[in-house]
Amino acid sequence: MENYTNLLVEKKEGIMWLTLNRPETRNALDAQTLNEIDVAFLDAESDSSVRVIIVQGAGGKSFAAGADIRQLHEREALAALIPGMQGLYSKIENSSKVTIAAVNGFALGGGCELALACDIRIATKKAKFGLPELNLGIIPGAGGTQRLSRIIGKGRALDMILTGKIIDGEEAERIGLVTYFTDEEGLAEKAEAIASDVMKKGPVAVQLAKFAIHKGFDVDSDTAMWIEKLSQAVAFGTEDKKEGTLAFLEKRKAEFKNK
Repeated sequence: MENYTNLLVEKKEGIMWLTLNRPETRNALDAQTLNEIDVAFLDAESDSSVRVIIVQGAGGKSFAAGADIRQLHEREALAALIPGMQGLYSKIENSSKVTIAAVNGFALGGGCELALACDIRIATKKAKFGLPELNLGIIPGAGGTQRLSRIIGKGRALDMILTGKIIDGEEAERIGLVTYFTDEEGLAEKAEAIASDVMKKGPVAVQLAKFAIHKGFDVDSDTAMWIEKLSQAVAFGTEDKKEGTLAFLEKRKAEFKNK
């Protein structure tokens, strides 16, 4: 296990718990924290025992309050062209692991974009989502303009970004920004329950389903259907497909081998 300064990382029963641990700064995403997140995800990718990554914030007041404003103030124009936060969040979206954002407290700016990059989002009553970058004279630059519009629709995304409005967890669930809404005490339990449901499925099939959804979303329908068809062809050639179908016929629990 790597040594982390700004993260708490724990692997337990197929789950990597990745906790942003800078509560004194509302878990602001400075360069060091982003680098550690990158390292943690690389570690997870190389560990076949990890099936799900749950991202959360320490302190009970914030998931992640966005980028470090002091660092933003010093950044020059060409710095926006390096992969940076946008590149990291693309890695998270394309991870072979299922990712869950467990949001309690503020998820603003880069913190909101981090949640958007995850596959599944859970919010509590204390959750607050927003992309207020225009207040700083900049725009969301870590995928927010693109992922938010794809998740909640162009009109609602324009409203949130142009006005800088901040919405609570209940509103986020209503408009589809998050999939689950729960109380603070039940957040970890809900995240674990979702992870458990995912881990009962065929591991290869989970990865292929993620790939087909993400890669097929922004292409024309015919191309997307071919992505699905070819992904299914790969699934049909796996030992897991044989085991899953046989277990169903024999009325028993499948014992998937991830191959």
